[in-house]
Amino acid sequence: MEKTTVKRNSFRNALCLFLLLFWCATSAFALSLDSAKSEGLVGETTSGYLESVTPSPSGEVQNLLREINGKRREMYEGIAQKNGTSLNAVEALAGKKAIAKTPSGQFVKTPQRGWQKR
Repeated sequence: MEKTTVKRNSFRNALCLFLLLFWCATSAFALSLDSAKSEGLVGETTSGYLESVTPSPSGEVQNLLREINGKRREMYEGIAQKNGTSLNAVEALAGKKAIAKTPSGQFVKTPQRGWQKR
């Protein structure tokens, strides 16, 4: 085997290893829904969706909200279609259930009281 081929393969392997380690490291530090809730960054609302508890959430929190709320909306739309009801009705019921299930120490938001720590 030529020296240049060995060098090229070594470089390619090192680059792949670096990218794999980088991806693992960033995934390990990604914000999870549970940690965001327990840290008081996001909370449940009567709309059935999560919101940021703070007025200026970080980009990481915004991404988490976009991801989770997008998945929730897809699920709510499927439930509404399957049951022949409105999306608003499913969202309201989901919000009510999510607030009822919220454990002590986490935040919920209602129109009457705003953000409240349970």
